[in-house]
Amino acid sequence: MTTHSIRTRLVAPALMVLGMLSAPALAAAPAAPAPTRQAPPAPAAPKPFKVPTRTEFKLDNGLEVSLLPYGDMPKVAIQLAIDTGNIHEKATETWLADLTGKLLSEGTTTRSAEQIAQAAAQLGGSLNIGTTMDQTFVGLEVLSESAPDALALIADVIQNPAFPKAEVERVKGDLAREMAIYKSQPGTIADEKLLQALYGDHPYGRYFPPEAQLKGYTQEAVRAHYEANFGAARSRLYVVGRFDPAPVEKAIRDAFSGWKAGPARLQNLPKQQVAKAVQFIDRPGAVQSTVRVAVKALPPSHPDFVKQTVLNTLLGGYFSSRITANIREAKGYTYSPYSEVSAHLEDAYWVQNADVTTAVTGESLKEIFKEVSTLRKTPPPAEELSAVQSYLAGTFLLQNSSRGGIINQLRFVDLHGLPDSYLQNYVQSVMAVTPEDVQKLAAKMLTREAMTIVVVGDQKVVSPQLKVVSPALK
Repeated sequence: MTTHSIRTRLVAPALMVLGMLSAPALAAAPAAPAPTRQAPPAPAAPKPFKVPTRTEFKLDNGLEVSLLPYGDMPKVAIQLAIDTGNIHEKATETWLADLTGKLLSEGTTTRSAEQIAQAAAQLGGSLNIGTTMDQTFVGLEVLSESAPDALALIADVIQNPAFPKAEVERVKGDLAREMAIYKSQPGTIADEKLLQALYGDHPYGRYFPPEAQLKGYTQEAVRAHYEANFGAARSRLYVVGRFDPAPVEKAIRDAFSGWKAGPARLQNLPKQQVAKAVQFIDRPGAVQSTVRVAVKALPPSHPDFVKQTVLNTLLGGYFSSRITANIREAKGYTYSPYSEVSAHLEDAYWVQNADVTTAVTGESLKEIFKEVSTLRKTPPPAEELSAVQSYLAGTFLLQNSSRGGIINQLRFVDLHGLPDSYLQNYVQSVMAVTPEDVQKLAAKMLTREAMTIVVVGDQKVVSPQLKVVSPALK
């Protein structure tokens, strides 16, 4: 049903009622006095997030375990996180980590793919497997009474993968089709170019594999990648929810004590590069330009990371941010611009993303840099900063309102070597940021000399516009 028809259905009955009233009756009705509008009450101070104390222990093979009671519902979330992902791929192995991760659920030495899915379903859940740049994870959420069986299933999947040859070929085909779709999207094209510019030949900079490389991966290559990168010494197991600690710990020891230690954790830290020029990818006839403006940022281990989070949110990180208010609300150049901090181990970058109308690409960049320049020179008003702080405090509490959300936070602090007090003190840390903190960090971090700009669009139309931008880029 269209919006027009919905509005017609709602308005018509009211008009019919008015039509039944006589003219004198309408005229005689006295005008109701306008109600006095009252200001809404001031919001209460954000509440701190109190993380329940987790119990930690370590198996002889190096597996780190965290047990954390949470909530009243008799359910438990279990996740095994292995510190390996695309970060450990060689130049000839792009997406081999993704292929390996997807194949974990395609059969073990004791179960077929169908039996794995059925076992998870019988426990009341479904197996969740993912691969990121820095980690691979296997998770399952079940009723509390099923926690020991869920742990045994996850242990089987991660310790005994079969990597069936037929499934290797099928999953490769799926990945090839996904890659073809991704490469047709300007946003993905811009991201690939940006990461290449920032990281070069580091694994973070290798966004897509050559098609021939992907098609060439074999069962043996997958097995070799698994053997070289998976093991207990690189892994952490999280159990969050309502559970009886004693039988859960016993189930963990029974299921995982026999897992090989495997390789020790290995850091492969990148060295970000600086590119001052605008990098173009031509899309003749494109009605929109996809824009990325990026700069090296502070990693989560840096003491000013929370200040940077506030800075990002105020500048472009939520709906009421400055850049959004400018190029979306005031100018109408774009629909959904946003900025974010993409963080890795001891590495991060800040990026402003926007899809703008081709004719105003230059003006959009000019406005983005105007907002950056203003923040570098002038502290934000206290009222504006307070709204950002309240937003961050509220969303942080929402993010931690589920078992899975708690696990994500624990994974974050553990991956980046942060203490649990980071979570306990996060809201207070956000609220302690001052306008001067934001301005000083912006002046230090958001410098044009360190920025990388990527534009995917109609170069013939857009290139002349960038001459208008050049003063703002300095």
